[in-house]
Amino acid sequence: MKAVIQRVSQASVTIAGNKVANISNGLLVLLGIVAEDTQEDIVWLSKKIANLRIFEDEAGVMNTSLITSEGDAIVVSQFTLYASTKKGNRPSYIKAAKPDIAIPLYEAFVGQLETDLGKSVQTGEFGADMKVELINDGPVTIIIDSKNKE
Repeated sequence: MKAVIQRVSQASVTIAGNKVANISNGLLVLLGIVAEDTQEDIVWLSKKIANLRIFEDEAGVMNTSLITSEGDAIVVSQFTLYASTKKGNRPSYIKAAKPDIAIPLYEAFVGQLETDLGKSVQTGEFGADMKVELINDGPVTIIIDSKNKE
């Protein structure tokens, strides 16, 4: 599992003209999934994101997590995170998990993040043409791959 985590002061997801997710302060998480991902990847990545200390404390130091900052989160499926650009100019997405594998893993990740945060997490819609808007706060953008946890 690969996640691009962006600290935002505002983020939203719109599908076919309808805003389906909207937060102020928090994290926008773009999530890529491969067929080899497991429950272990879900738990590890969710805990890492929930506890990542990238919010400023009273002293202006990035020392606070999403949990302690009481921010919100949006998780958006993003199969293009596993694009291969080694050959030619057209990316290959062969590494990305097919929907029959990816959807249950995506839903399990969202559920695990809700458990870790102790609140509901907003989402886009798997496979939909989404318009994602955000104001990246900082900017702070972190990329985490569950296969590189050691």
